[in-house]
This record gives sequence, structure tokens and C-alpha cells, in this order.
Amino acid sequence: MTDTARARKLADRIRVVVAETLQRRIKDPRLGYVTITDTRVTGDLREATVFYTVFGDEEERTASAAALESAKGVLRSEVGRQTGVRFTPTLTFVPDALPDNARTIDDLLAKAKAADAQVREASEGAAYAGDADPYRKPDEDDEAPEPETGSEGTTQA
Repeated sequence: MTDTARARKLADRIRVVVAETLQRRIKDPRLGYVTITDTRVTGDLREATVFYTVFGDEEERTASAAALESAKGVLRSEVGRQTGVRFTPTLTFVPDALPDNARTIDDLLAKAKAADAQVREASEGAAYAGDADPYRKPDEDDEAPEPETGSEGTTQA
């Protein structure tokens, strides 16, 4: 039976330990500006997936990925020492897709803004093809006559 609360707590602790260890102990020059964004641990607490982002271009991302892979043993031993679990989970580093998704959304929003600007420019000098209000309304002069009522208040046919 899996304890998701325990896995969540361990994942949060692993994220903190890995981030602090990268900042203080790992002195690899290939390691760029790395941010640990999320960590997920399997239900049996045997495997941990660490998501990270790198600020920089593609070359810095690949260099940072290689540095993380080479520092995996040091990071795993530090996680085992600081968490105190019986079996230290294996660490897998995965680049986070969040910045790429955010960049894609920003590009789509910029395209939508440009399209809105084009529509606004095209409609600036335009006039309505018909009346301003296309729905028919009864004229005040053309009102239907009211039915005649008898002395008793009933309608006569």
C-alpha cells in the first residue's frame, strides 16, 4: 500500500537537498544557472525524478545536463544522508518543459494581439452595412389595434 503523503514529503525534502547541494558542494564549471522546479517520488519510494530548468542557451542546457549526470552519485549520497530513509531513491534528472510551454503561450498571445490589431485597423473607418441595430422594432405608429372589449370586460370575436 502506498502512502502518497509520505512520498510527497520525501519529494519536497529531496528537492531542497538537491538544490542546496548544487549550490554549496558541486563546483562543476559546466553547471550553469540551474533551478530545481519539482521532484516526484514513486509510491514505493525507490525512484525520484528531479525536474530542473537552466537559464541560458541550448549549449548551456546540455552542459548542465552532463554536469548533473556526473554529480548524480554525490547528490544521491547527500539525499540518503539528510533524509534518513532506509533505501535512498535513485535520482533521474529531467529538463522541465515549463519554460518552453510558457514561451509557446507567449508567442500565441503575441499572434492573437497582432490579429486583433489588424481587425481594429480594418474596422476604424468602416460603417454598418445596414442599420446600426439590425433587429426590427415595432414603430410607434404601426401599433396593432387593441381588441374591443364589451361592457362585461370580455373580448368579442
